[in-house]
Amino acid sequence: MQKTKITYIVSDTNRYIGFEWVVNALKSYFDFSFILLNSGKSYLEDFMMQNDIPTYFIQYNGKKDVLKSFFQVRKTLKKIKPAVVHCHFFDACFVGLPAAKSLFIKKIIYTRHYSTLHHEYFPTKGVLYDKIFNFLATDIIAISNVVKDVLIIKEKVSPKKVHLICHGMDFTDFRNITQNSIEMMREKYNLNNTFPIVGVIARYTEWKGIQHIVVAFQQLLSIYADAKLILLNAHGDYAAEIQKLLSQLPAKNYIEIKFETEIKSFYSIFDIYVHVPTNAHIEAFGLTYIEAIITRTPSVFTLSGIAHQVVEHEKNALCVPYKDSKAIYEAMIRYLTEPELKNKLQTNDLTDIEKYFGLTRFVEELKVLYEK
Repeated sequence: MQKTKITYIVSDTNRYIGFEWVVNALKSYFDFSFILLNSGKSYLEDFMMQNDIPTYFIQYNGKKDVLKSFFQVRKTLKKIKPAVVHCHFFDACFVGLPAAKSLFIKKIIYTRHYSTLHHEYFPTKGVLYDKIFNFLATDIIAISNVVKDVLIIKEKVSPKKVHLICHGMDFTDFRNITQNSIEMMREKYNLNNTFPIVGVIARYTEWKGIQHIVVAFQQLLSIYADAKLILLNAHGDYAAEIQKLLSQLPAKNYIEIKFETEIKSFYSIFDIYVHVPTNAHIEAFGLTYIEAIITRTPSVFTLSGIAHQVVEHEKNALCVPYKDSKAIYEAMIRYLTEPELKNKLQTNDLTDIEKYFGLTRFVEELKVLYEK
């Protein structure tokens, strides 16, 4: 029996481990291919090619390449002849959705990876583009209840078109982190004999709240002079502002890491992990909440995206108000002076989280949508 052809169109992505999980889990059911709109070659392209997944790279350096990329994507889709097109991230939607529509492909899906971003920061053009995407797609995946509400309530999308499919993950990747991989990361970034290590995994964009973490960390240095701040995924449109704040810290007390394939090992290195989006709805999902809880990493959170469903104050994390450096600092101090907090993390029952956010549930719901 011939497999259904599914083409993923993905933009501006070096690595997104969820695609690796999905392809490995579902390639026996579907014939996958990828069209990647990137400025250069990527880990994702290498992974797919090594796993015999047809992958097409299209040079894309922003909006100036939209028209050219539209025709390249359309030509590639015409060659592949997929039954399903699935677009991920804004530029992939901007180019891929109309290209698929122009070829009368019957099933055109996009995953909404952001929530109220355009409503808050780009209320004219951004929201207009979202409405166009919503019109062009036959199906839209909402990755959390927050996103589902934005689509149906704010943007008036028909509930029949919206499918709530929360991200899922392969927890074995996190259970099987070896001491060797942890030590390799410690050696690579010179982290031995350093305490406390405060971690951040977030792009440099204003709503991630990294600026408030830097201010809190600066205060922490007054007590812990050897503390080190590690910033992973350290790039984005708010880089200049964050780096201005970082310049006020001693250079030995922070590290910026733009890309690292072994990010999961860092959860075992962090003495404290901080993720503090600036309001309740700006984070669409926030997989990092799940990763930190599953690895029992002492974490300081604001409640945004999926955190509303999984984070419990003083049970699996410490919760702080939005945009509050003082509260972030005080939460970090609690972890460093109240060892019972960390002990509580080690005894939490994670069964429900692992079941609901596991890979099995996630890929099964995707499979149902693809076959529908």
